[in-house]
Amino acid sequence: MSNVDVIVVGAGLAGLAAARALVAAGRTVSVLEARDRVGGRTLGAELSNGVPVELGGQWVGPTQDAVIELIAELGLTSFPSYDDGAAITVVDGELIRYTDLSFGLRPESIAEVGRLWAELETLAATVRTAAPWHTDNAEELDRQTLDGWLVANTADEVACGFFRLLVPTLFSAESPELSLLHFLFYIKSGTSLATLVATTGGAQESRVSGGTHQICERMAADLGAAVRLNCVVRTIRQDEHGVVVDFEGGSVAAGRVIVAIPPTLAGRIRYVPALPALRDSLTQQMPAGSVIKFQIGYETPFWRDQGLSGFVLSMDDPFNVVFDNSPPDGSCGVLVGFLEGAHARTASTMSAAQRRERVLSALVKYFGRQAAQPFDLLEQDWNAEEFTRGCYGGRLAAGAWTSYGRELAAPVDRIHWAGAETSDIWNGYMDGAIRSGRRAAAEILADGAAPGPRSHVNGRRS
Repeated sequence: MSNVDVIVVGAGLAGLAAARALVAAGRTVSVLEARDRVGGRTLGAELSNGVPVELGGQWVGPTQDAVIELIAELGLTSFPSYDDGAAITVVDGELIRYTDLSFGLRPESIAEVGRLWAELETLAATVRTAAPWHTDNAEELDRQTLDGWLVANTADEVACGFFRLLVPTLFSAESPELSLLHFLFYIKSGTSLATLVATTGGAQESRVSGGTHQICERMAADLGAAVRLNCVVRTIRQDEHGVVVDFEGGSVAAGRVIVAIPPTLAGRIRYVPALPALRDSLTQQMPAGSVIKFQIGYETPFWRDQGLSGFVLSMDDPFNVVFDNSPPDGSCGVLVGFLEGAHARTASTMSAAQRRERVLSALVKYFGRQAAQPFDLLEQDWNAEEFTRGCYGGRLAAGAWTSYGRELAAPVDRIHWAGAETSDIWNGYMDGAIRSGRRAAAEILADGAAPGPRSHVNGRRS
């Protein structure tokens, strides 16, 4: 059984960022990854013509300083997302083109959307992101779902429907499935609701040349043999001397461990002794969202010839969020879109051919007959991934923040927690994942633990 200073479970952005920070501080690490690849919820692919696309997280934008700086540090570059031309909103069977901030909605509905939007931004500004449970009126905000708040605050069905569409685009979950406090916390952690939904000037502003999966691949390359693939962690044991992590094929001992995987997966590990009841309850309260991501390749970005940006929001269709994802040289056309929340759950029971038909019929509706003949259609169902079990991230339903939120990032003796869900800045995003890994590493370094532990847990000496 090998012995290191710190074990990191998970070789996604959070785990690798943590390991990198620890190694820079002179600590030895062992990173255990269940998959046969690094990257976590980032995943690169190629269309049949060789154009790289992302089947996982892909966009970066303003105020995401941690990921932007890391991209540059690793020698990667980025390019702006295509955002020229008119967008499309589909409401009650009508395709509405627009180039302003109206989202294509009728004046009375966009006025109501604006009023609700402003109220949500005002409430979000009050949230204490480092400790949402200490927010003024936290219990009142947390006991109601976002959907309940919408129903109580507007009679405009179109405005209500707009937010019910917006929520799955951010959470891959439905508005009755998360608390109002969680929604407000998420807005505040990502700067503002406007920032979260915007392309230029927002969270979808830029893409990494060649794909975001390279961020993890380059961090892992720097760490070398410290990163171990195909190591499915089953048990974490700790006592006053250290920790032992048992995985399929072996064990590693250390002074501390950072669990840098989604909460729903962290809850499937056995802990000896058992985790405190509140921490265990938190894990049970934080399911992942449901999303199937599609990359659709065409010979040309033909929608641009129609004066369209490629951005679509549909309140009528299951495949209802689309962006232009073409390469920067325009050598081919690529549309990226999603089945999210309830639509993803329904589609996961269909055949691949049925999902393809659902996607292409929607694209034909939005862009015309040319959309019926892609040269490629790639899909990634993140709920079907054994070592992810859903995207974009975990969410907290009504009452969970004020009951269990304190446990989300709090260490349990020698066990520390990382992952995008544990960040109070850009929660759920790649930037938040990186920040969370660095925070967990800093906790260990600040504790003053000396390098080179000698662990014996439950009588097992390293």
